[in-house]
Amino acid sequence: MTEDFTPTPEETSDAPRGERIAKFLARAGVASRRDVERMIEDNRIKLGGQPVTHPATFVQPGDIVLVDGKPVDNPERTRLWRYHKPDGLLTTHRDPQERKTVFDSLPEGMPRVISVGRLDINSEGLLLLTNDGELARRLELPGNAWVRRYRVRVFGVVDEKRLASLVNGFEYEGVKYGSIEAELDSKKGDNSWLTVSLREGKNREIRRVMQGLNLHVSRLIRLSYGPFQLGSLKARELEEVNGKTLREQIPDLPAPTRKRTR
Repeated sequence: MTEDFTPTPEETSDAPRGERIAKFLARAGVASRRDVERMIEDNRIKLGGQPVTHPATFVQPGDIVLVDGKPVDNPERTRLWRYHKPDGLLTTHRDPQERKTVFDSLPEGMPRVISVGRLDINSEGLLLLTNDGELARRLELPGNAWVRRYRVRVFGVVDEKRLASLVNGFEYEGVKYGSIEAELDSKKGDNSWLTVSLREGKNREIRRVMQGLNLHVSRLIRLSYGPFQLGSLKARELEEVNGKTLREQIPDLPAPTRKRTR
């Protein structure tokens, strides 16, 4: 004997279900999908006046979504900026210790943006910012195989053979790191400058790997992230990547959508 099964209205409806709320808010530049799920757990999101309790909630055209009581507009066209992060700023939207963040330093009139990856508080150089969380997630994926290049000042005795061997991977304190290309550029006393390139960066990877080589990183500057370069940007300067360049580097970028009017 078989049990009767009554499909839900959602399962029988031919109407499109819309877009998952986590994806909608990510594309709107509110936060990453993972962070949106945490925001749902913290009861910070409402849809149609009701609290959102599950990430599998769908947003339909015309729906009103509130985050912390403020309405969120439909995602606009995808935009990307190059920013020269100075040391001393956190790459986070909220800090319990109320330290200065990258987002505090942005000029007035900037839309809500999130970072593509992070640079720790003591690191500097190129940080990509976007109003599209889906693009941020995509550019962070190791599958892109985009090279991230750094200029690194270290203190200690550099063993060039060990440095070159990093291309075969490295293990330190039980953590395995992928291939890293590292070259000695110059040396003065116990201080040396290196150029370091990697394709998949773990948290504080360069600092940890150098520590494994008995070297202390005293300065770390990101020069490039894939095809995007720090160039001549000065500390705290911000420059938008023009649409033509963005489409050339990311050919299948979704077409822009119109902003909802109220």
